[in-house]
Amino acid sequence: MKPWSFCHATDIHVGSPRSFRFAPAWNENWQTARKQIIESRPDLLLVGGDVARDGNLHRYELVAVKDDLDALPFPAHVIAGNMDTGNKHTDVDGPNPARNDVALSIRSEHLEPFASVFGPLWWSFVHKDVRFSAFPDMIAGSRLPEEEAFWEWFDAQRKGPRARHHVWMMHSALFIDDLHEPNWDITKPETYYEWYFGIDEPHRNRLMDGFKATGATLVLSGHVHCRKQHRADGIDFHINPSTAFSQWPKRWPDGNDSLGFMKYDVTDKGIKETFVPLERKSRKKGYGPGGHPLPEARDYSIAWEKSDE
Repeated sequence: MKPWSFCHATDIHVGSPRSFRFAPAWNENWQTARKQIIESRPDLLLVGGDVARDGNLHRYELVAVKDDLDALPFPAHVIAGNMDTGNKHTDVDGPNPARNDVALSIRSEHLEPFASVFGPLWWSFVHKDVRFSAFPDMIAGSRLPEEEAFWEWFDAQRKGPRARHHVWMMHSALFIDDLHEPNWDITKPETYYEWYFGIDEPHRNRLMDGFKATGATLVLSGHVHCRKQHRADGIDFHINPSTAFSQWPKRWPDGNDSLGFMKYDVTDKGIKETFVPLERKSRKKGYGPGGHPLPEARDYSIAWEKSDE
């Protein structure tokens, strides 16, 4: 076969000066990564969620990212991240009183705008004997009306086309340390971020069963903003880096929070990954709060550009 490549970029967090907060450095970092991705001449780009800074609040941010991706000289295939549609579901708040985790849970009214801009929330296709499948994992356990449709689609993939390789893409890490780790406790400060970044049982096991049944060879994710690789039951799990900002740098001894994206070369020998660091990291200053601010902390009067939306 003739060698070819694809790229995976995630957590690009492109924002807008029309918002209550704006980090122009993250936008500039994405443009740097975008230029480097084009120069690497991939067949396609996978974008693993958190495409916008506040896509669940501002549809115009999603539209801007879609327009930017559509202008690439190759197709970009996108899934939603938690900042695009809401966090994984919880009925209990975490330990931070300034963070209402229950209210931050994924909601149907945030799924529709994303789908109206980017198309189906979950999808699968084959390109040059590699099958690509992807979904927004925050929906697992959400109890939303859309969850039943998701699991119906996911289970149906067992009967989908077979290819030499099957690459799955999700936003969160399937697990943090071990496939069989217990569910992390959202209420404890020392395990909150393990809960936030990973998938709970029984959904973790159901997803893993589906990966194995569909011949998965590689599962790509982001969300953590720190690069880490695992292998479980013959499948490679790559938690890949953000282009926007770093976090959780010391969680794993071999973790790497450098900004950049991943390039995957497909040959007769398999799929080989290469981390591509940003050529330049922007330090431009912006404004507004970080994290998941409560509604009363969203001050649109400080926006650099005014908007009627």
